Amino acid sequence: MNSINRRTVLAGLGAAGTGLLAACGKDVPETPSLLSPTGSQVARVEKKRGATGRVVSLNVTAAPATLDLGGGVTTKSWAFSGQVPGKEIRISAGDTLSAELSNQLPGATTTSLHWHGISLRSDMDGVPPVTQDPVRAGSNFTYRFVADKPGTYFFHPHVGVQVDRAMYAPLIIEDPKEPLSYDDEWVVVLDDWLDGVTGTPDDVFAELSHHMSGMDMNSTGSSRATSSRSPSPSMPMSASTPGSPSASSGDGPSTRFRLSDTASPLLGRDAGDVNYPYHLINGRVPTDPAVYNGTPGRRVRLRLVNAGADTAYRVALGGHKLTVTHTDGFPVEHEEVDTLLVAMGERYDVLVTLDAGVFPLVALAEGKDVTGMALVRTGSGGLPDPAVRPKELDGRTVTAGQLRASDGVRLEAKDPDQVVRVKLTGSMGAYDWAINGKRFDMANPTANPLLVQEGQRVRLDFVNATNMWHPMHLHGHTYQLGDTGPRKDTTIVLPRSKVSVLFDADNPGLWMLHCHNAYHSEAGMMALVAYGA
Repeated sequence: MNSINRRTVLAGLGAAGTGLLAACGKDVPETPSLLSPTGSQVARVEKKRGATGRVVSLNVTAAPATLDLGGGVTTKSWAFSGQVPGKEIRISAGDTLSAELSNQLPGATTTSLHWHGISLRSDMDGVPPVTQDPVRAGSNFTYRFVADKPGTYFFHPHVGVQVDRAMYAPLIIEDPKEPLSYDDEWVVVLDDWLDGVTGTPDDVFAELSHHMSGMDMNSTGSSRATSSRSPSPSMPMSASTPGSPSASSGDGPSTRFRLSDTASPLLGRDAGDVNYPYHLINGRVPTDPAVYNGTPGRRVRLRLVNAGADTAYRVALGGHKLTVTHTDGFPVEHEEVDTLLVAMGERYDVLVTLDAGVFPLVALAEGKDVTGMALVRTGSGGLPDPAVRPKELDGRTVTAGQLRASDGVRLEAKDPDQVVRVKLTGSMGAYDWAINGKRFDMANPTANPLLVQEGQRVRLDFVNATNMWHPMHLHGHTYQLGDTGPRKDTTIVLPRSKVSVLFDADNPGLWMLHCHNAYHSEAGMMALVAYGA
């Protein structure tokens, strides 16, 4: 289990909660081989970002909350500002975001904020213990950075498995020169949910890793809950229910949360590990869904965000085609599809022209045979069956590898200066998920870095040596799939396959590279991408 109890590896990180990393502006002595996240090169690049001079200040409070998921389902969890998803942040490209995190979580629980997909200064990336000390309970920390790339993003903690609670919220960076033409937009956040219903994320990790049951989890920055709630009668859980956990007997390992059969034609024989009683769209269960009220003929931009921990979703809007315009914040050549596969951490923007009536927006949990649902209402009509499966789910699907980056964001063609092999290793049996055969050590995070140098073109070769797919996320950068593919920060690497991505090392600092399956990452499938000093 990763632990935030560690020796100090970088001088001058400052005390948690003081905001000194954001505000002092002082250079920190660099180690002989690695660049400090607060070094002079970081400050130099930050000054070059296209800042508007406008500062958007706000507060984010992480605290326990009782959440209404609709349909009579209430649950206790941890949340941002007492809601799920957390309150949306919306700024313009070039604005400086000043976000004060207040940690009001119980006991000695620490936390942080990671700004997923944003190219920002390294010391604001929110990754204890690499870029900051964890924010202690009862303390505050201010994140301050220029957000100069427009797009659809979100933010969440980077401590333990806290992302599998209600601690996430969308971050929309608007383009003041928006080239798309549309009438309205709707942010759609997908999530797999069990916290406070069948257990806690810490319970899940304990079961999956086989040897932590009953262990104090506070060292991960999270804490085990002492109570749980039975599922709603509207969604009974039993051994015969699709997607339900199987019961264990005797002295064998518990299978309270573990799914055994999640084969998917898109992701392989193991599409996900964890059984979730609910799949939410904008924090609502299918029996009492979130609703977008619109007008027939209007063109709407849907910003899709998968904030889930273990579930990829196939998304479709009944009776409609979707035109893909962006992925992970960056534009692509437009592509019309029936359905989209959205992995954990991925975002897609699509345009849709609305017909008249009531239409289900369905997120099929890939390989798990259960769905989340929201509604698009532009006329009269009744509530669709919460388990509806529109035919579009079986229609034309275009994966990220088939998309092409728009001309304005495509990387200039040139040979890479450096090729880094990123072998994904491990198995469900041993739960030893790792990169290049080495599980990330939070007690010694700079032990085995993947070294890059500023100014170089870097090619990462993701080589998946496992029997499961992995959504691989790189902090602080947007890479390109192959020579002409889309610009992304999170990409699916299928079992026993290879995916090559390119990026320019233009954002110096220390950056995490990891699987965005929260449980794989926590088990050790992470590595440090470090700029040489």
